[in-house]
Amino acid sequence: MTEPAGKTFDAVLHLLDRQVLDVDKLPVTAVDDVELSDIPDGHIAEGTPGPVITNLLTGSVLGTRMFGGRPPSSRLKRIPWRHLAELGTALRLNVHGEDLDVAWTERWVQQHIIGRIPGGRHDPQ
Repeated sequence: MTEPAGKTFDAVLHLLDRQVLDVDKLPVTAVDDVELSDIPDGHIAEGTPGPVITNLLTGSVLGTRMFGGRPPSSRLKRIPWRHLAELGTALRLNVHGEDLDVAWTERWVQQHIIGRIPGGRHDPQ
């Protein structure tokens, strides 16, 4: 049997719930799920390559983790796999976090709520 092209790893162990850092090592989000390429005919035949990760998914999944089910695809934000630079204890991207749509809620909270608290616009001294 030949070794598949690319790196083989356990997505649950190495990706899910991992912190995502941008190119400047600033936290962006955490991985909630992964999106895979299509599997022909719904199964993998012997000797053919398996599915490939296309996107890291993040979004509001707390409710579905507590009560079951799956969030609608429209509520999940996608980080293309090609933006992943390093796979380690945290996942490092090769782009800036502000260039991604995944952190808009954190930016909104920072600007409209935290920023209005006295001392909320700078690091503590």
